[in-house]
Parts: sequence; structure tokens; C-alpha cells
Amino acid sequence: MTGSTTEATRPVSPASALPRIAALVGSAPARALAEAENLLQTAPGLGPAELLACQALRQLGRTQEALSRLETLARRDTRVPAVLWELAQTALAANASTAAISALERLTALQPGISHGWFLLASELRKAGRAEDAWRADISGVHASAGDPELVDAALAMNEGRLDEGIALLEARAARGGEDAPSLRLLGELHWRKGDMSKALDYCGRALERAPGFDLARDFRIRLLLQTNRLDEARREAEILVESPLENPAHRLLLASVLVRLGEHERARDLYRGLLDLKADQPQLWQNLGHVLKTLGEQAEAIAAYREAVARQPSMGEAWWSLANLKTARLGAEDIAAMEAALATLPEDSDEHAEDRFHLHFALGKALEDAKDYAASFRHYDQGNRLRRARVPHDPEGFSAEVAATAQTFTAPFLSTQGDGGCPAPDPIFVVGLPRSGSTLVEQILSSHSQVEGTLELPDMMIIASRLQARVDEGEFPDFKTMIASLTPRDRVRLGEEYLEGTRVHRKSDAPLFIDKMPNNWQHVGLIRTILPNAKIVDARRHPMSCCFSGWKQHFARGQTFTYDLAEIARYYRDYVGLMAAYDAAAPGAVHRVIYEDMVHSTEAEIRRLLAYLDLPFEEACLQFHTNARAVRTASSEQVRQPIFTTGLDAWTHYAPWLGPLAEALGPIEAIYPQPPAR
Repeated sequence: MTGSTTEATRPVSPASALPRIAALVGSAPARALAEAENLLQTAPGLGPAELLACQALRQLGRTQEALSRLETLARRDTRVPAVLWELAQTALAANASTAAISALERLTALQPGISHGWFLLASELRKAGRAEDAWRADISGVHASAGDPELVDAALAMNEGRLDEGIALLEARAARGGEDAPSLRLLGELHWRKGDMSKALDYCGRALERAPGFDLARDFRIRLLLQTNRLDEARREAEILVESPLENPAHRLLLASVLVRLGEHERARDLYRGLLDLKADQPQLWQNLGHVLKTLGEQAEAIAAYREAVARQPSMGEAWWSLANLKTARLGAEDIAAMEAALATLPEDSDEHAEDRFHLHFALGKALEDAKDYAASFRHYDQGNRLRRARVPHDPEGFSAEVAATAQTFTAPFLSTQGDGGCPAPDPIFVVGLPRSGSTLVEQILSSHSQVEGTLELPDMMIIASRLQARVDEGEFPDFKTMIASLTPRDRVRLGEEYLEGTRVHRKSDAPLFIDKMPNNWQHVGLIRTILPNAKIVDARRHPMSCCFSGWKQHFARGQTFTYDLAEIARYYRDYVGLMAAYDAAAPGAVHRVIYEDMVHSTEAEIRRLLAYLDLPFEEACLQFHTNARAVRTASSEQVRQPIFTTGLDAWTHYAPWLGPLAEALGPIEAIYPQPPAR
């Protein structure tokens, strides 16, 4: 027909054709390609049409053809992000890694605020063996995500305590295909704040799988691993983190903290010194260094480090207390004046400075005790304890009820029904009792034996016990005894093996036996014998007035929340001797008791008696325990590096005028010591 045109030759309007072709690329790529080529016939060189044609070619599997055309297009349209993105995608589909990396490097330079470009670039760089460049790309991707509106909204919900809302926002994002490393790490923190450590660790791990160079996620994961006592994993992650191409002293500081937890104090010391070489004006680091040096027995260096800390921050209460707590050091009149002046600068009602205040009171108590001003010393000890007690949770009634339930569980009839079970390994020696009872002395003596390795105050048994108690608290069992009775022989073997596996990271030698000196394990003697029937248990006991007063005037870095009130520590001591007496009656001879005063007055006889209980031959080195150079972390670290002395046995008597509440709360326990209370 004259004057008519066919559809194939009719001019095509780019404005109407381009959206239609774009809609077809995913569902009908062949048709999209035909229409794009038609459009290019009428509009040669039209960039958007050429891009759509290449996208269709990739969908059709014709990647080499698409790649060739895209490279030509990218050379012409150098600043079009969509072209570079499609070039990267096509190059990846064609296994052309070099071309993909080149396109992504150009794209991220053009649009540095687009996080997924950085993360994809990091992935390809890692495959190409360019590990450091990949790490930097991951970090850039994390920085780019900081402005992501969805992540900002989720973070705001978290910081305002709307945790479920934050989780819902991120889960909806993931359902739309928006799951990435920053959203996974944020989900981890949200679940951590809800108390779900398992999910927190899982999400952090997934974030690092997506972006191994995500330093903040690795830092967070290390802290989670420390909280769950997974120290070997924490060390592996920290060793990776310190290799970050972005130099950050905080990474080495975190590694040092992990090493301290693992007992690798020499390396931690070297890390702290290296950080101080870079910047000396860091009082917290000087304090950390002092702690490690004290543990290693380098007392003069420890004192110097603590003095560096307080010189730079005179109100740093913990450093003053650490200095005062070096049992072989003495603070003089100038130090007392400096601490009193520092205390006067701290507002009494300031929560921010509360820790400095109570540390300074404990330090002044010790300094004035050394100066024999016992009245002033007691006032400061008392004030420090009151301030500390107000900040720690402790339920004396609830704790006594738990102890009573334990005593009622592990009775002789109950133990006789247990039969065989538990892990048969004889490796652990548990040294239990109250803090300041002489347990560190026992540990030092035993660790001087060639067949025994000293470790630390290990939390593993308490973690197992807490998990079992949670089954009662959550209603799975009506009471503790029913829960323990439900454990099968296989359960008991598994729990014993779990303990041994968890503590293995602390064993550095090939000695067949090792010491766990967590004093609070006296609460779990029955559980220990249930899951580790061949383990040995040593109860270190000291005169109740001496032990309780010594614990009350000692500020503990963590735990031991019962020590900050004289009546409460007395009640705790009564609970302790009561439970141990009950277990002695249920299983005579299972626990060996070391009376501190006997050890001081008849050292060799007591050591021989102790070694006989452990089926170990006597070794002279056990008498020379003070020459043992092993690291000691407890408050007695300096005392056990000296021969036994008797001067501290009656130190509490200087404070007798003020210790009426302690004596009254102890009741008849003091008068019958060292005999146990009647059952």
C-alpha cells in the first residue's frame, strides 16, 4: 500500500522504547535483544540501548559477545556507573577476573558511597591473591554503608532499646535481597543485647564470611568469644585482626587482653611496651603493663609502671590500688597525701568517678594499715566496701538456698545410687575455698612438683554448673536434685570431657596433672565428683576472722561480690564450711583439707600429707616453692614468691574493735575452728 510503513521500519522513540526493553531483559531476553538492536538501527551509538543489548546478551549466556561490546562502551562512556557495573557482572560471568576487578575499581572510584561495589571488589581481589587490597576494599565498603538509611534506622532502634524492631527491619531488608556484612554484624549486636550469645556469634561469623576485612565485626566477635570463654578462637581472630592494613593500636591492645586471659603474659607485656613506645602518655596502658609485670613477678618494674600511670592521671584509683595491693610495696606519707588530694577532686555523687573513688578508699586503707593507723585505715576500707557493695548484685538469702539444695542433693544415699559414670581422666586438681584462704600458696607448692602444672582460676566448671542450673530456673526440672539425677552416665562423661576440652588451652606443658584454682568451685564439689570421679579436690581453709577480714579489705577485679559486707562474707563462710562438712559426711576422704595455719607452722609435714593424698612422691622443689618463676595472677602473687612467714596470721586483731559484726555473723564457727560444724 502506497504511503504505508511496516512495524520493522517505523521510527522508534527511545523515550518509549528503553523502559519497555528494560522490562523484558529479565523475562524475555531474546526479545529484549531484538528490540534493542532495532533501536540501535534508528539511533546508532545510543548508550542506554547498547547497555540493554549487552544485558540481554548476558542473560542469554552470550557473555563473551557482551563483554566485548561492554568494554568498547566503557571506553567511550567512562563515567556511567551502570555501564561499569554491567561490565563487572559480565566479566564475572565470563570468568574474566582481571576485567571485573578493573571495572569495579573504576566504579568504586566513581561512586565510593556504594557499599556493594566495594564488597564485590574485595571478593574478587581476594580470589586474585591481592589480600591486602581486598581487606582495604572491605573496610571501604563498611565505611560506605554508614549512610545506608535502613542500617541507620536499625541502629537507632537498637540504641533506643527497640531491639525487636531493629531485628525486624534488618530481616525485612534481607528478605528483599539486601543482606550484607554490615547488616549481619548489626543483627549480631541486636541479638547480643537481647542476651542471645549464640545468634550474636553466628551473625558476626556470617558477616566475616561476607567481608573478612570487616575489622569492627572481627573486633566484636573477639569480645563475644572472650565473654563465652572461647579463648583459643578469640586468639585466632585477634591474630588476624592485628594484621589489618589500617594500623590501629586498639587491635594490639585487644590481642594483649586475649593473651592475658590465656596466661601468655610475656607476649602481652611486649605488646603493651610496644604500644607505649609509640605513645607514652597512656595511663591505662601503663596500668595494664603493671598488672602483667606483677603477674610475672617483675615487681620493681610493676611498681614503676603503676607510678607512671598515677603520674599521668593522679585520680586513677585502680592504679593506686594496684600499687597498694603489691604486698611487698609500701606507700608513704607523700602517697597518702596524693591519694587524699585525688579523692577530694572527685565528686561524691558522680557515677562516672565511682570506681576511682572506691579504689582510692581501698588504697588508702592499705597505706594507712601499713602506717599502723588502724582506725583511719578501717574508715577507708569501710567506705570503699560500702561504695563497692552499692554497685554489685549479691543475694545472700538466695545463695544460701542454693547451697542448701546442693547439700541436700549430694548425700551418701544419693551418691551410692550414681554408680559408674563421668570422665575417668585424673588430670584436674581442684583447689577450692574462700579467697585469701591460702589457696594460692597451695597452688604454688603443687605447681613446683614436676608432675603438676599450675594454670589459672578457670571458669569452666562454673560455666557448666550455671548451664545445668539454668535448666532448673527455666522450668525443665522442678529442682536441682531432680536435674542432677536425670544425668545419664553418658551425660556425665560428656560433661567431664567438655571440662577437659575447655581447659586444654591453658595447659602449656606435658605434666600429667593440672591445677584449677577457682576458689568458688567449693560450691560444685558434688558436681565435680559426678562428672570427673577421679579428679582430686583440695580445700584450702583459713581462720574465719582472718580469712573474712582479709577478703573484706581486698578489692577484687571481678566476682566475689559477697566480700563487700562483713555480715555477708561471714554468712558466705558459714555456707562454705557447712556444705563442705555435708560432703565430708557423704563421701569421707574425697576432699583433702589444708588448714592454712598448719601449713605455715608445719610446712613440710603438711606438704607430704598433701602429696600423699594426690598419690605423688615428695619433691624438694615443693618446699622451695618461692623460687618457682611461674606467673601468678591472684592477690597473693608476691607473697608466694617468698618463704612462708607468720606475720599475717593475726593481722585482723588490729581491727578487732570494729569487727563485732563479723564475729557475731560467724557465730560458733570461729570458736570451733578448725573443726567443722556439727551436722
